[in-house]
Amino acid sequence: MKFTAEQIAGILEGEVVGNPSAEVYKLAKIEEGTEGALTFLANPKYINHIYTTEATVTIVNKSFEPEQEIKTTLIKVEDAYKSFSTLLEYYNQVKLMKSGIEQPSVISEGVVYGNDLYLGSFSYVGKNVTIGNNVKIYPNSFIGDNVIIGDNTILFAGVRVYSETEIGKNCTLHSGTIIGSDGFGFAPQEDGTYKKVPQIGNVIIEDNVEIGSCTTVDRATLGSTVIRKGVKLDNQIQIAHNVEIGENTVIASQTGVAGSTKIGKNCQIGGQVGIVGHITIGDNVRIQAQSGIGKSLKDNEVVQGSPAFGYADFAKSFVHFKNLPKIVADLENLKKNNN
Repeated sequence: MKFTAEQIAGILEGEVVGNPSAEVYKLAKIEEGTEGALTFLANPKYINHIYTTEATVTIVNKSFEPEQEIKTTLIKVEDAYKSFSTLLEYYNQVKLMKSGIEQPSVISEGVVYGNDLYLGSFSYVGKNVTIGNNVKIYPNSFIGDNVIIGDNTILFAGVRVYSETEIGKNCTLHSGTIIGSDGFGFAPQEDGTYKKVPQIGNVIIEDNVEIGSCTTVDRATLGSTVIRKGVKLDNQIQIAHNVEIGENTVIASQTGVAGSTKIGKNCQIGGQVGIVGHITIGDNVRIQAQSGIGKSLKDNEVVQGSPAFGYADFAKSFVHFKNLPKIVADLENLKKNNN
């Protein structure tokens, strides 16, 4: 995609200083700008680069006045940083403006879909699926029977959505995500083997949820595994059967949440956290990375460690832990002196 300086200025309500017909087709840092690139200058620390950059077009603040000759065409705006962010968002929207049904792909009987559907090649849509408006399903994706997908949701390449799953509006599921696979349910038998417990529930994902690549959300044994609106899950996370995650909670990579645990609203959970099953974590809880959570947590707790305990106590304890050899040596000396 190519854009002229004049087109970009129109989007940003800016003023072109230089060649309005200058074309760009890529983005770059100002110090790495090359011909055909669009960049921006917001931090005064980088001002010297505007005189040497090879970028074709540069977004700058209205207050900027060059003190020497420059090659790049300028677009002057009120706030260069915000304008560049706006442009990135616009570019991303344009990039994702796909529609139509590519072949080969399969749409089974009873499927209902809205306007501007994009279904990538080698995708499969099962029976009685309902898909909203402006949904984008990228190639090599699988949608099981009786799935519901809301308006403006994006499923990137290779997403797998098992049957009965409900996905809300404005959600994004990144490549390799699996929604609705069986929960880990096995009953021990007298002979030492395990018998699989049927997992007949589903997964419900509410509006405005984003789920990173290669994350798995298991279907419930009975009832639903629920991801409430506004939740953001990083890559490579495991959410087990019958878990519920409250609104606007964020969880970082490689965290695992065991079955039937309830997590509250507005929580922040770091990477590589392990959470046992059948506990309740309150609202506004913060869990530091690599913590092990073995018991329920109340609202507003901040914890760290494995097993985790209060963050302030953990920080104090860690200071002593680092000095443990010296503390032991001092104790040995005290024993000798007392003898």
